[in-house]
Amino acid sequence: MTAKKNLTEALKRYFGFDTFKGDQEAIIENLLAGNDTFVLMPTGGGKSLCYQLPSLLMDGVAIVISPLIALMKNQVDFITHLNEHEGVAHYLNSSLNKAAIDQVKADIKSGLTKLLYVAPESLTKEDNVEFLKSVKVSFYAVDEAHCISEWGHDFRPEYRRIRPIINEIGVAPVIALTATATDKVRTDIKKNLGILDAAEFKSSFNRPNLYYEVRPKTKDIDKDIVRFIKQHPGKSGIIYCLSRKKVEDLADVLRANDIKAACYHAGLESALRSQTQDDFLMEKIDVIVATIAFGMGIDKPDVRFVIHYDIPKSLEGYYQETGRAGRDGGEGLCIAFYSYKDLQKLDKFMEGKPVAEQDIGRQLLQETAAYAETSVCRRKMLLHYFGEQYPKDNCGNCDNCLHPVTKIEARDQLVTALKAIIAIKENFRSDYVIDFITGRETDEIMAHHHDELEEFGSGEDDNPKIWNPVIRQALIAGYLKKEVENYGLLKVTAAGKRFINNPHSFMVVEDHEFNEEEEVADGGTSALDLTLSSMLQDLRRKWSRKLERPPYVIFQDVSIEQMATEYPVTLEELKNIQGVGDGKTRQPYAKDFVNLIKKYCEENNIERQADLRVRTKAKDSMRKLKIIQNIDRHIALDDIANALGIDFEELLDELEGIVLYSGNRINIDYFLDDIMDPDDIDDIYGYFAESETGDLKAAYEELGGDYEEDEIRLVRIKFISEMAN
Repeated sequence: MTAKKNLTEALKRYFGFDTFKGDQEAIIENLLAGNDTFVLMPTGGGKSLCYQLPSLLMDGVAIVISPLIALMKNQVDFITHLNEHEGVAHYLNSSLNKAAIDQVKADIKSGLTKLLYVAPESLTKEDNVEFLKSVKVSFYAVDEAHCISEWGHDFRPEYRRIRPIINEIGVAPVIALTATATDKVRTDIKKNLGILDAAEFKSSFNRPNLYYEVRPKTKDIDKDIVRFIKQHPGKSGIIYCLSRKKVEDLADVLRANDIKAACYHAGLESALRSQTQDDFLMEKIDVIVATIAFGMGIDKPDVRFVIHYDIPKSLEGYYQETGRAGRDGGEGLCIAFYSYKDLQKLDKFMEGKPVAEQDIGRQLLQETAAYAETSVCRRKMLLHYFGEQYPKDNCGNCDNCLHPVTKIEARDQLVTALKAIIAIKENFRSDYVIDFITGRETDEIMAHHHDELEEFGSGEDDNPKIWNPVIRQALIAGYLKKEVENYGLLKVTAAGKRFINNPHSFMVVEDHEFNEEEEVADGGTSALDLTLSSMLQDLRRKWSRKLERPPYVIFQDVSIEQMATEYPVTLEELKNIQGVGDGKTRQPYAKDFVNLIKKYCEENNIERQADLRVRTKAKDSMRKLKIIQNIDRHIALDDIANALGIDFEELLDELEGIVLYSGNRINIDYFLDDIMDPDDIDDIYGYFAESETGDLKAAYEELGGDYEEDEIRLVRIKFISEMAN
């Protein structure tokens, strides 16, 4: 019987698969032959099998060095489930008590355990080293090996100590595995682990089933995410945020909107994290909101979407996190929200770190920004980053390819850029090159006397927005290369030099513009149905005349706009509109509005998207409830503010939210009677009764000479509470 047949039979016996995937068989054969091995395989490619199967076939115990306790538990459970013997796989980490550790060691000594997962911190403990010296080690597997490199997206200093510990325990073959590694990171890993001669197995990074999209991050991001999830009901998804606070806040928002969600970050109790992970795997919850600590090694094949609330710190991190989606080959939607302000925040976080670390971090951030802002095929750009060429110009499965931007001729601009890079001795990064081309007299350029060169300012007559895309797309086309190990210096390739001598057509697409000033305002919308809005305003005027109340008391403009966007056709749906509460839906006119919208939708074949309003998270609702309860008990408003730890202005904001946006009624007469003259209250009240809009700014201009702003706001709150709700 051939060795090949033996391996296939072992695969079937232990894992139930008939055939190997990609390079798995060659990798396993190389390891079984006692050779060092380097595996670069995307998430979902089957890395784990490359060390799990040989561990079951070889003498001794395989030591798998892994960064996450969650991953260890998940994989040990998986191997144990496949095998008839308890103890064939174990983990050794800080979560175990002494009795459990003793059991693990006994199983290893007896020869039962074939696979031992350890964290690098546990591997370096003196008593563990002494114990492992006494057993036969079949091989060492270093999982998530990118953690070794300072250029990797998840650098961990303790990974640098792995090779000395291996030498101390006992030399055996090493297999290093990672899902994301640029050429620089790959070299770093092999050098540090002492496996420079290792056989390399590099799989394609292309995941054709994944859809990539970058959206501008506006003030309505929470609403955008709720809408997206509601459009994919019951599907599993992960949302990544950079901060623990945002993770918890967003999970609250999702739950408030009837989405089965939970949060996951390193600050939570270990038992809670494990429970959350199990609930996600068992589909008791649909969505996990997490920091990057979640997902490594999670074997859930049907994650249908991965959302990045914040743009990641590196493309390696982004690629690995998006790789959690569609591992079964099915649909995988990868949506990232991008704001230049977020990039500035991440840059600021680096201050205080060693200069070399800051430099690496900023380069990684620039690559992420380039990916977010580009209009070229996102798949093509991602694969290029990992050293792989994608042959097509249009992948048909990213936002840029589905909605292509018009290309423009940039032959002359490319020649200008290539000549400029040569003129400054190919010794600078892209931001410096662009400053040089556009003629910016920066301190750095002046210090190098580059302002005296003929090529300085050679592109100043061109649109300054063209240079970033020209350089990025020249890199993809092979006219330029970036020396990552030398801090991203741009070099002209042989093809680039030929282009200078024989220029030909070079079409580029300009970058997306993420203009912070064009964000959608709170409550505003770009999907407003103007015809319906006009009809609703007519109906509001009719009821205004009938009830002899200002139109804004019936419904505010923001409420009318939302009705003309979201088409509520029942009183229950109407409650989801900003400024409409239970009290408002009991008003005699409420039914008229939903009937008008229902008729309009039927006559115009409008396809509605139900309930897209983001409700406030639970803790905000609790604060409002406390305020209403204290007002019912006639507690002075300034005392309520003090008890909540907020200033009086913030309390007024809350009160306006309660009466204006939630549509609730409150009675603050007891407080007004204490601080204001009854005639003054009547005067301000009369103003708002005659006002067409109830606008505060206009009220300040009209009444400000006689009354304080707080007094005007308080009486307006009283007026709207009584008349509108």
